[in-house]
Amino acid sequence: MLEALSGSVTNGTPTLGGVILCSVCSLVFGLGVALVYMYKNKYSKSLALTLVLIPATVQIVIMLTSGNIGAGVATAGAFNLVRFRSLPGKAKDIGSLFFAMALGLVTGMGYLFYAFVFLTLIGAASMVLTSARFGQGGTEPRTLRILIPENLDYDGLFSDVFEKYTKSAELNKVKSTNMGSIFELTYSVQLKTASLPKAFLDELRCRNGNLNILLSREQRDGEEL
Repeated sequence: MLEALSGSVTNGTPTLGGVILCSVCSLVFGLGVALVYMYKNKYSKSLALTLVLIPATVQIVIMLTSGNIGAGVATAGAFNLVRFRSLPGKAKDIGSLFFAMALGLVTGMGYLFYAFVFLTLIGAASMVLTSARFGQGGTEPRTLRILIPENLDYDGLFSDVFEKYTKSAELNKVKSTNMGSIFELTYSVQLKTASLPKAFLDELRCRNGNLNILLSREQRDGEEL
């Protein structure tokens, strides 16, 4: 029974019935990949739809190249990575794309049972790791911008405050503004707690003469791979 399920439904020669069966299964498996990707993750509608369609697209290419895996993978890979020519992708986006392509490769060869097992194992592992917050190293970095009068020496000005409320603080940029009468300091900080202590901002305001202070999440074009 297991041997019958694990065999190829095409037996090396694609038929109309086999192509239709593999296409339907590819769409179902693609939906599974999209659901795994969407689980506790910020996502775009366009990428979610793309993940549903990629396995069927790759499967058709593999079948139409008559089992020539090298030509099929090269063609399908070129099509499906076009999205990242101009738009930086996050690591999870790219990983999900390759996951969907791998499923399409397997279904294109007719091994539907193996594709199902592959989807189940990798999908379950991804959801478990996401739920366990695997790889999340405590509080996320934030960008802190502080304005100070030009007569203040900013070197070490907030060192004791940073030591009290942050795990790390690095001065990334110094910019003069308001015709040189104001300095804008930009720090990358990691707070000790996920919440923002009001006392932290209060102590900073006492040092900078109650000028503007901005604490925000760091803006990144894409996650580092």
